[in-house]
Amino acid sequence: MTGKADPENPAKTVRPANKRGVARLAAVQALYQMDVGGASLANVVSEFTAFRLGKEIDGAQYRDADEQWFKQILAGVVEDQKFLDPFIHTALTEDWPLKRIDSLLRAILRSGSYELLRRKDVPAKVIISEYIDVAKAFFENDEPGLVNGVLDRLAHELRNAEFDTGKADGAS
Repeated sequence: MTGKADPENPAKTVRPANKRGVARLAAVQALYQMDVGGASLANVVSEFTAFRLGKEIDGAQYRDADEQWFKQILAGVVEDQKFLDPFIHTALTEDWPLKRIDSLLRAILRSGSYELLRRKDVPAKVIISEYIDVAKAFFENDEPGLVNGVLDRLAHELRNAEFDTGKADGAS
């Protein structure tokens, strides 16, 4: 399916995603749900694995996701959030601190930052590209560019060696 998605309907994506891409999209939605609705990690994981990932909801078929990848992103963002938020904040402009960023956009930045920090087995350029696609699923304006800029800055800090040696090519 193509087109823009909203936080409540991951069935629509900008381009077809692989299972990890779907897991990333679902993780962002789950983090958004936790942020705005105050849901717990355990409840969100249970809901998504039981009722959303790979399921049909209201006539829309959700794609299969890498369930373990989904769970790792969620648990990792929750565990590392006290480090991730100040780190993301350093990559934003002074007039747009992280607390002013839309909840959904914060979820995207946190997920991408987590993967850059903890998933060294996935090339930084792949992570950045995947989260730009997630941003495009929800936003049509400047937000995908913001995701690109912030994650690129953070990747250069966390994984400078990849960019210096050209090792950032590959796929997830």
